Amino acid sequence: MGVAAGPIRVVVAKPGLDGHDRGAKVIARALRDAGMEVIYTGLHQTPEQIVDTAIQEDADAIGLSILSGAHNTLFAAVIDLLREREAEDIVVFGGGIIPEADIAPLKEKGVAELFTPGATTQQIVDWVRENARQPAEA
Repeated sequence: MGVAAGPIRVVVAKPGLDGHDRGAKVIARALRDAGMEVIYTGLHQTPEQIVDTAIQEDADAIGLSILSGAHNTLFAAVIDLLREREAEDIVVFGGGIIPEADIAPLKEKGVAELFTPGATTQQIVDWVRENARQPAEA
């Protein structure tokens, strides 16, 4: 993929059976208000759907919101699919109810950052600006 032109593009997704998306919508709105292009996939997305969307939309980052407890499985599946499709330059970050003990193993698998309850929207916006593929200068 190379360096993208224009604003940072972020896919915000709710993988699995988790039906609570208020936090994902708050993050999507914060990223949008910060000048990023946000593609919100909606509820109950499979890892395949999320990766397909990210590639089709030429996303710079994928933000996953997981409250269901399936974070180890779902984050790993997204990371593995990005590798299989040679799209590892798409940065994966996430948030939700993630036990402290699971954070280091998830980062070892390739999740760039995890935000747990208490993280501010500004912290997330700043992190995405600093870590997503940067747009080309005009």
